[in-house]
Amino acid sequence: MRIGIDVGGTHTDAVVMTGDEILGHHKALTTPDILGGIVEALAEVVDQSGCEPGNIQSVMIGTTQFTNAVVARRGLHQTLAARISLPGGSAIPPLSGWPTDLAEAVNGGNQFLHGGLEYNGREFCAMDDQEIEALVERLKNDNTKQVAITSPFSPLTPDHELRLAKAIQEAIPDASITCSHEISGLGLLDRENAAILNASLAPLANHVVTALATAVGKVGISAPVFISQNDGTLMNSDTAKHYPVLTFSSGPTNSMRGALCLSGVKDAIVVDVGGTTADIGMLIDGFPRPSGAEVEIGGVRTNFRMPDVLAIGLGGGSIVRDNGKRIGPDSVGHELVTQGIVFGGEVLTATDIGIAAGLAEFGDPSLLEIQESLVNTALTTIRTMLADAIDQVKTSADPLPLIAVGGGAFMVPDDLPGITEVIKPANSGVANAVGAALAQVGGEAEILYSRTGGDRTGAHEEVKQQAREKAISMGADEQSVQIISMEETTLAYMADESVRVKAKAIGDLKLSQ
Repeated sequence: MRIGIDVGGTHTDAVVMTGDEILGHHKALTTPDILGGIVEALAEVVDQSGCEPGNIQSVMIGTTQFTNAVVARRGLHQTLAARISLPGGSAIPPLSGWPTDLAEAVNGGNQFLHGGLEYNGREFCAMDDQEIEALVERLKNDNTKQVAITSPFSPLTPDHELRLAKAIQEAIPDASITCSHEISGLGLLDRENAAILNASLAPLANHVVTALATAVGKVGISAPVFISQNDGTLMNSDTAKHYPVLTFSSGPTNSMRGALCLSGVKDAIVVDVGGTTADIGMLIDGFPRPSGAEVEIGGVRTNFRMPDVLAIGLGGGSIVRDNGKRIGPDSVGHELVTQGIVFGGEVLTATDIGIAAGLAEFGDPSLLEIQESLVNTALTTIRTMLADAIDQVKTSADPLPLIAVGGGAFMVPDDLPGITEVIKPANSGVANAVGAALAQVGGEAEILYSRTGGDRTGAHEEVKQQAREKAISMGADEQSVQIISMEETTLAYMADESVRVKAKAIGDLKLSQ
């Protein structure tokens, strides 16, 4: 048996599952300290399902803690950015283009070093031992523990990054080091941005992941804890402590994967309506469509994998104004149960509108004294907001089914332009937790080869094998691992017709019996 948990801004959802069967589910309010909501949800769902805590084999958690830390500029640590690229690569320094407040929060200085490798592994400049020693001394003198290391083409040949990381770790054992090749793909500046964000989050990640495991233990569960990644796969707790940026946007990903499980539809638009926002994305062959462009987190451009999700300010707690003509983007969030009119409060929310229209039944409808015209106007506003967002997400005019999930799924109208049918499956309110519980383990790899004299077939086999090995190393059952995607891109800006090949493998989580 597995437990899936998703910690949102308003609710913390938990499910107990065996295979695809849901044995119990519970939706608790997210508490300010996060842990209280997790403990409550876990205790209730274990009691509801009747399962013994000792029979739980694994706990999967999706969390927004690290995304929120970057957006809110809190819990971040100053990080030194070391770039191995001299005699070139210094025209654009680290943190260029960052929002001023975020740059100030993480800026621990930067250091350029000689070194670097070509895409084919050829060294274009040797590293300088004296420069490495000088950097180590600087870190000691400044008492800097967070370091982000970047060098050209390191995802293909990471030797120089690893050499510098080893030297720092040996001299400063408690240093927290992020090598960019472990975080992201080709594209030095965007990869460096991701590495700096990751390094600045490392202390917070250690605290949060440890606390999550503690919360699980408080209800008597001793099973291993896994954290959801933003591509719909899992990583173990130790990996999450080292790579917190890989959790960015894992919530919408879990919802989309949960929507697949609950509906059985592999290709569809997914609308996840929470307490504050509605996240709209696309399922393609059962997996969230990845973003085709650089992704900004907190105003910083990065290039690590992310689902292509559009978030709009429409949720169950969204505040209704102007006689229903304006809804959101502000929301009462987790205070809906005290501030919403249907719960005895004084704030008119989208949930009040839905209950007044007969779309849902909870709270005390007798408290609602809303004119029918206002309700109808608000419903039209909701429909327009969703239709416009769906139109932005779709890539063609072809009609598609839509799967509505989340606690506010009742607000999604049954008729929307460009949609063949609106599916609201059973247990849709905890789709995000279902997605977390059923997540698999993945691995990605990429290499370059030359069309002029290169071995295309050999390159494909090599990158697929690397992806398989990565998935297995992350905890996948070797017998279940399969390649689910291959990408081949010609790099026109490079000599000898270089081609980048990427592969992704997934497999079922290997559980102890």
